[in-house]
Amino acid sequence: MVITLEAARINAGYSQKEAAELFGVHYQTIAKWEDDNTKMPFDMVNKILTTYGIEHNNIFFGSKNEFIRSIREKAKKYKGVLQKGDESNE
Repeated sequence: MVITLEAARINAGYSQKEAAELFGVHYQTIAKWEDDNTKMPFDMVNKILTTYGIEHNNIFFGSKNEFIRSIREKAKKYKGVLQKGDESNE
């Protein structure tokens, strides 16, 4: 399952301020990265993922808006598949 950087932080039990202290950045920097992590320094990506205990292939890299859009598209796709399945059972 792919999740956002924000979800990974929350799942790891950190507030933005706690995460900022761990990584030596301002909490607003954490908020900025959680909104769009495409410009996050590579060394910080590895540090954060290790601290949060998550693999890189389980994090969505992009903006939060892109993540939401991709979830909506998947939901529409699966809704269509489910509706077709219901129709064939009738």
